[in-house]
Amino acid sequence: MSGVGGVTVVGQPNDGREWAGAPAGPAGVGGPAGAAVSAGGAGGGDLRHSRGPWLRAAAGADQLVTLLGPVKGELEVAHQGLTAGAGALSALAELGTVRASWERRIEEARRECGSLGGKMRAVVQGQTRANEAVKSGFDGVKTPSVGGAR
Repeated sequence: MSGVGGVTVVGQPNDGREWAGAPAGPAGVGGPAGAAVSAGGAGGGDLRHSRGPWLRAAAGADQLVTLLGPVKGELEVAHQGLTAGAGALSALAELGTVRASWERRIEEARRECGSLGGKMRAVVQGQTRANEAVKSGFDGVKTPSVGGAR
């Protein structure tokens, strides 16, 4: 399989150690995934991505937008109940400032979550297009057979 179309990958090649500057395996050759880099220099592994985590994260961001929707109204109702029972307490003005601050933060969070859902879906589309382009670029390349492998 070429990795196109959202094939799930568990972990990262060599557990991501090559990104931390550590050798990929004994003497920098192979490692747990061994097929990607071997002593003979022939590659055998596919680089694949999974669209599932991106789509789940996008759905989570969309859910946060929905869940945060009624919070401003609930905060308003709670604030009204508080002011009705507080009488002439001097802290009411400060509570109004705090409430306004929370309302701004809630709306900012809703906007950010709303934009993230679309951005994450765009990542999936971009990765899929890139995979297709790379695959089609290699499909036309003829390589000599070595030991029956192409």
